[in-house]
Amino acid sequence: MKGFLSFIREQGVVGLAVGFILGGAISKVVASLVSDIINPILGLILGAAGDMSAMSLSVGPVEIMLGSFVAVLIDFLVIAAVVYFGVKKLGLDKLDKKKK
Repeated sequence: MKGFLSFIREQGVVGLAVGFILGGAISKVVASLVSDIINPILGLILGAAGDMSAMSLSVGPVEIMLGSFVAVLIDFLVIAAVVYFGVKKLGLDKLDKKKK
C-alpha cells in the first residue's frame, strides 16, 4: 500500500485526474459557447438563417453538409486556444522541462 501511495504522489496521478475533470468541464462550456453564441452569429453572416448545422452545399444530386463540420472545427479551435493560453498563463509549460 505504501508503494501505491508513493506512486500516486510522485507521478502526479491526482493532478492528472483533476486535469481530466476540469478538461471535461471546460469542454462543455466551450461547446455551449460555440453552439449557442458563435454558430448562430456565423449562421446569420453566412446565410444559414441562424442555424449553422443546416448550412449545406449542393453539388448535383449530392448535398454536402458543411455546417456540422464547421461547428466541430470551431469547437476544436476554441478548446485548443483555451488550453494553450491556460497552460501558458499558469506556467504549466515549464513543468516538464529538465532542470539544469
